Amino acid sequence: MKHPFPIAAALASLALVAAPASAQNPPPAISVSGEANVSVAPDLAQVDGGVTSEARTAREASEANNAAMGKVLLALKGAGIDEKDYQTSRLSLQPQYAPTGPNRTGPQQIVGYRAGNRVTIKVRDVGKIANVIDTLVGAGANEIGGINFIVTQASKALDEARTKAVADARRKAEIYAKAAGVTLGEPISISEEGSASPPVFRSKMAAPMAGGAPTPVAPGEELLSITVNVSWAIKAQ
Repeated sequence: MKHPFPIAAALASLALVAAPASAQNPPPAISVSGEANVSVAPDLAQVDGGVTSEARTAREASEANNAAMGKVLLALKGAGIDEKDYQTSRLSLQPQYAPTGPNRTGPQQIVGYRAGNRVTIKVRDVGKIANVIDTLVGAGANEIGGINFIVTQASKALDEARTKAVADARRKAEIYAKAAGVTLGEPISISEEGSASPPVFRSKMAAPMAGGAPTPVAPGEELLSITVNVSWAIKAQ
């Protein structure tokens, strides 16, 4: 019977000889990164506010807080804000302890309870943020946690920046090509760094006094940035 090993060894040897012949070296290229920015006004805001109530017992604090928050929610609805645009973001009930001295021992004494209820409101017209805040405060909200300005169509707004970023990459590649004495060819690959998620600008603020002047709010503009990585082929001389 013939032994199969000489045939297998010959095939393995043939594969080793053929592999280098089939391998291809990557074409010469110049790889650079291009960057660009674009400014755009935010088109959505989120306002965080609510009510904190204190009482001797947990039940009294909760009941007082529920009543106060009910007035706030009714005020939001009366101001024409769609119910889908506001939702409860946090509920809390915490005991309050008597202050302790440096030499005090034993468990702390509970002197009352604090209940809290926070709501987050989407403001689809950023020009009405001041009205929403004034509605909250006028209805009894004693906490305004802050404002988040958001660009919802960030990817669409970045299309202009993408064009500029590729142009910036070409400019850099041409500089390198000239310095190296070669001619720039067509782009081989283009990739974008990161993801174009909606940027958020957070602004913290204290609750304004009820009955005071209208709350001043300046949404400003957001600076969106984009970075692309481009590899350009080098033309054969």
